[in-house]
Amino acid sequence: MRVAAIDCGTNSIRLLIADIEGTNFREIYRTMEIVRLGQGVDQTKAFHPEAIARTLAAVDLFAHEIRKRGVQEIRFCATSATRDATNREIFIDGVKQRLGIAPEVISGEEEAMLSFIGATKEFASDQGPFLVVDIGGGSTEFVYGHSSVEFAKSVNIGCVRMTERNIHSDPPKQEEIENARRDIQEAIALAAGIVPITKAKTLIAVAGTATSVAASALGLAQYDRHLIHLARISAEQAHTVARTFEKMNAEQRSHVGFLHPGRADVFTAGSLVLSEIMKATGAAEFVASEADILDGIAWSLVRK
Repeated sequence: MRVAAIDCGTNSIRLLIADIEGTNFREIYRTMEIVRLGQGVDQTKAFHPEAIARTLAAVDLFAHEIRKRGVQEIRFCATSATRDATNREIFIDGVKQRLGIAPEVISGEEEAMLSFIGATKEFASDQGPFLVVDIGGGSTEFVYGHSSVEFAKSVNIGCVRMTERNIHSDPPKQEEIENARRDIQEAIALAAGIVPITKAKTLIAVAGTATSVAASALGLAQYDRHLIHLARISAEQAHTVARTFEKMNAEQRSHVGFLHPGRADVFTAGSLVLSEIMKATGAAEFVASEADILDGIAWSLVRK
């Protein structure tokens, strides 16, 4: 069956079209647009009209690809920013007009489950238990399990949210970094009250922050998802990336070849989230995975 999965987060919106038959998965098309749907949502609890316009313009592009490629089933999942926005119906109606389906505003727990399915699919069972960490724009999911989710918690420490809340200088002042660090540590402690974050055999980190940290640690001049996928990055490498970007200003970040321009202003906060997670878990390394919630959404369409 040919399926289309759409993941609409706080910073990006992504489309995956795949053919799935039984346990066979063949990727047909994958793309991403940085739209910053969650612009200002942490403060205002509402979508900005310009953010909705940018996102719906991306949905128009996705709708064209879906029609062109003969998709049979579509699932559109919206996450943290849409959960928080009081005017989400404007966005939901716009998606319905373009795709003929309503986006699902999924819970943090559902988001966690889908991330776990997507991230662990390529791993052997003896590499578990797994801790999957999904650092998004608005929230971060912690998901623990062997072959399925056993514990999960979503907390509000995404890279966009932490940037908007704490980082206002260029480069960031040390006080701003410490304020963000305190927020992050409090949220990790909240997650650790539910999820056994120190007990996993394999820590898998997914989504753009984690894969961009991996790109930096690997010394890539340009982003290469094939080199990044399943790369093992040590905790010390993760800390080094965070420390490096704390000292950089916007001009310096704009010349980092592997960093998407739409991620450059929030990457400092995102890399700090991952660095603090490595400290809290005690993990020696993380595995960077390009397979994540988007793949989980696709798999969910054939499990119905």
